[in-house]
Amino acid sequence: MTDRPLTLMAVHAHPDDEATGTGGVLAQYAAEGIRTVLVTCTDGGCGDGPGGAKPGDPEHDPAAVARLRRQELEASCEVLKISDLELLDYADSGMMGWDSNDAPDSFWQTPVTEGAARLADLMRHYRPDVVVTYDENGFYGHPDHIQAHRITMAALEMTDLTPKVYWTTMPHSAMKRFGEIMREFSDEMPEPDPAETAALADIGLPDEDISTWVDTTAFSSQKFDALAAHASQGENIFFLRMGKERFGHLMGMETFVRVQDPTGSPLPETDLFAGLR
Repeated sequence: MTDRPLTLMAVHAHPDDEATGTGGVLAQYAAEGIRTVLVTCTDGGCGDGPGGAKPGDPEHDPAAVARLRRQELEASCEVLKISDLELLDYADSGMMGWDSNDAPDSFWQTPVTEGAARLADLMRHYRPDVVVTYDENGFYGHPDHIQAHRITMAALEMTDLTPKVYWTTMPHSAMKRFGEIMREFSDEMPEPDPAETAALADIGLPDEDISTWVDTTAFSSQKFDALAAHASQGENIFFLRMGKERFGHLMGMETFVRVQDPTGSPLPETDLFAGLR
């Protein structure tokens, strides 16, 4: 036996991603004494600048945005009681199709083997029992999310580790509720275009295909506060408009697809560490 603590490693693309999809499990497992390691792959420099300045605007300074977002990320980690924060610090690639995708120092242009080698070193150091990242499409097609998925899966192959591995996802039932609530909280949102509605329906998975449902409602207040720590991106975080109680009802359940499990624990499951304790 070893006295090494059980360890969760979450590999995310940008500052604020840790709170949106995994803030609940990070807070819950930290409270249970599990070591929580967050790897953030990019600097977030393509996020909003002061006053909502967008990339490409004359007043948008990616380096200044990155500095601010690092401070916000550290504040979020403090709220979630994350044990260890590791920054790969690649340049934010922006949304798919942006010119920033082609920048030679962007995460999207980084060879997968390079990013994976760096992440593999972190995995060997922390020896996670559970690893969480995105699916092959980065959940919704963001290049940095896709790249985070690629380097995570490649890094696992470079090590002798056999953790449980999960990809974040959302049930279709929740995606439908999101669409309804977004229209409720945004008076300016037009009636959805049928093509956009169809595209939204393709995000996530049918409820019956989700392997792991973790009820983190008791930690939804921490999750809300972690998102609120990323104040510079508030325009893009519509969840903050609904208040903590409504947020908890909507965002309390975090869902995953299990893609590797040496324990063989039965599915569906309600704990990422099922079979490990």
